[in-house]
Amino acid sequence: MMPVRLRKLVPSELDEEQRQVYEAIAGGDRSRGPQLFPLAESDGSLNGPYGVMLHAPRVGGPLQELGAALRFRTDLTDRVREIVILLVADRMGSEFQWWAHERIALAAGLGREEIDAIRTGEFAGADDAESTAYALAVDLLRGETIGDDEYARAATVLGEQQLVELSVLVGYYRMLAQTMALFDVGVPED
Repeated sequence: MMPVRLRKLVPSELDEEQRQVYEAIAGGDRSRGPQLFPLAESDGSLNGPYGVMLHAPRVGGPLQELGAALRFRTDLTDRVREIVILLVADRMGSEFQWWAHERIALAAGLGREEIDAIRTGEFAGADDAESTAYALAVDLLRGETIGDDEYARAATVLGEQQLVELSVLVGYYRMLAQTMALFDVGVPED
């Protein structure tokens, strides 16, 4: 389903700036490999936050680039990344994020029980990296100050680079959830 509050944009209507963003999304990293959820509708209009990004291409372009970097070019494991994204989706009430990333999480090796545990707040993690990333993301989403002891433990387990990546990942998906809520973006119809 395209944004309810924004007019959906089909490829034939795009100006040059919008077309560049569209092509980066539809023809970039996200289009390679298995398609676990449809990026576009049959008319070519983009699903989820991508359709929103086209309405402000000077912001949407860099935004989609950040999303691609977070999805394909971090040192976070696929499992850690998807655990954190599902946590954000759940806590922010983002139906589209949950719908899309539940599929990606399953492909990344998370089991149904683990995914359900994220929803119920009982996720334990298969290793220190997963449990540390989950706990830190919970605290970030609550707006809590991260104490020195918690930071030191997270830095020991994840390292500085992954801490930065995790923090940006939480912020990025939180912002996408907020944007999709404003524009009433839901799950595509089958």
